Amino acid sequence: MALQISKTYSGVSGREAAARRAEGKPLFAMDSADVQHYVELKLAGLGIDQGWAAKAARFAMDAAAMDDPQGGVFTASIGTPVQFLQAWLPGLVRAVFAIRQIDEIVGMSTVGEWHDEEVVQGSIESMGDAVPYGDLSNVPLASWNVNFERRTIVRFEKGFAVGRLEEARAGAMRVSSQAEKRIGASTALDIQRNLVGFFGYNGGADRTYGLLNDPYLPAYVTVANGATSGSPLWSTKTTLDIISDLLVAFKTIEIQSGGNIQPKVDDTTLVLPTGFDTYLGLPTTLGYSASAWLRDNYPKCRVITAPQFAAANGGANVFYLFADRVSSEPDSTDDGRTFLQAVPAKFQTLGVQQESKRYIEDFTNASAGVMTKRPWAVVRYSGI
Repeated sequence: MALQISKTYSGVSGREAAARRAEGKPLFAMDSADVQHYVELKLAGLGIDQGWAAKAARFAMDAAAMDDPQGGVFTASIGTPVQFLQAWLPGLVRAVFAIRQIDEIVGMSTVGEWHDEEVVQGSIESMGDAVPYGDLSNVPLASWNVNFERRTIVRFEKGFAVGRLEEARAGAMRVSSQAEKRIGASTALDIQRNLVGFFGYNGGADRTYGLLNDPYLPAYVTVANGATSGSPLWSTKTTLDIISDLLVAFKTIEIQSGGNIQPKVDDTTLVLPTGFDTYLGLPTTLGYSASAWLRDNYPKCRVITAPQFAAANGGANVFYLFADRVSSEPDSTDDGRTFLQAVPAKFQTLGVQQESKRYIEDFTNASAGVMTKRPWAVVRYSGI
C-alpha cells in the first residue's frame, strides 16, 4: 500500500501560541475575526462531517427495526484496520551531529591539488642593525633569512552502493536511497575534515596538525582564581572575575604582538567551549554583564563556541583569543591571517561504477589541517 501524506490544514508555532496567550486570546479564537465561514473550522481541527451526521440519523431509525440479525459467512473482524486510520505527517526528522565550527573559527582556504603531498608556507625576516656612521668604518650590510613551514596533506574517502530493489522499495515510502547515502557520504567526509581541523592527523612522521595541537601555538596559561570563590572555574566566578580574565587576555595579545594588534580597533575572535557563552551573560547586581562589557570596550571581537574546547587541555576547559588578520610595517605578502586551514579538496567525486544490479559512487576530500602562521597573534588560557 502506497503511503499518502496527510494534508496539514493549519499550524501554530510555539512563539505564536505564546503571543496569543500573552494577549489573552485562546489558541484558536471562535469569533468572526478568525473564522469567516463554518467550514473553516476544519482548518483548526474542529467541526462535524455533514455526511457522517446524515448517516447517523439514518442509523438511528434503522436501530428501531425488529428484524433478526443474519449470521456472517466470513471470519469476524475487528473493524477498520489501523493503517486506514493513520495521519502521516509530512517530512522526516533527521538525526543531528555535533556542530562543526572549524570553518567559522579559522576559515577555509582551497589551495593546491588533491594529489599534492604538502602545503608549504614561506616566512621571511630582515636581518642587520643600523650602526652609527663613520667615514672610515665598513658599510653595515642588511640581509634576510627565509624559512619554509610544511604541512602534510591527508586524504579520506567515503562511498556508497545502491541496489535496484533497494531503491525501488525506498521509493515506495518516498525516500531516495541514493540521495540519502550521498548525503551520508558528504557528511562523513565533512566530519572528518572538521576533526582534522581541530586535532590534526597522526600519520607517523607526517606533519598534519590542528587548531588545538599545532606545535607553534603558545603555551596555555591558567586563569587566575576568583576573588570570592578561590577557583579558576567560570562556573564559580563572578562577572567581575570573568571580565578580569578577558581583560588580561586582551592586554597580553596587544603586548606580545609589539603593538601590531590593537584589540579595540582590530578584528579579534574569542573561542569558548560550547555553553560557556552563557557565563558572559551573567549580570552583576547592577545588571551589567561580561557580554555588555565586551561589546562596549571591544566591539570588533566576535564570540564563537566549539565543543572541542571543552576539556581540551588535560581535562581542563580552554579559551582562545586571536586576531583574525594582522598588518605590520613592512607588511607581509600573504593574506595576513593568524590561522590557515588548507583544504585542497572539500568534496570531490572519484568515480561511478554501474553494475547489472547496482551502482557504486565514491567520494574523497583532502586537508592539511590548520597551520598557525602568527603565533604571537593568539593567546590560550586554561582552567575555565
